[in-house]
Amino acid sequence: MAGHLVLISHGRFCEELKKSVDMIMGVQKDIYTVGLLPEESAKDFRVNFEKTINGLKKVTVLADLMGGTPCNVVSQLILEGKEIELYAGMNMPMVIGFVNNQFLGED
Repeated sequence: MAGHLVLISHGRFCEELKKSVDMIMGVQKDIYTVGLLPEESAKDFRVNFEKTINGLKKVTVLADLMGGTPCNVVSQLILEGKEIELYAGMNMPMVIGFVNNQFLGED
């Protein structure tokens, strides 16, 4: 993959979506997940997200819900100058489309 994909969500939706995509497309080592768990705060999510993307170049983020905490945290990072592409409304066809486009060398 030319870029890195990070799936973010409330709970473990992002992790389970990645497992489903891996089942269909084979293991995707350049797809990362960061879920906001019920016991975590927005600050906790930000710390986990920043650890995940540390050192990655060309990061695309798919969020489960526009206006939700995970999406808002990443939006704030973008406003602070981080170069991240962010899309909301994540679903399996979006993730598979990203994987297919990367294999074809499209951006």
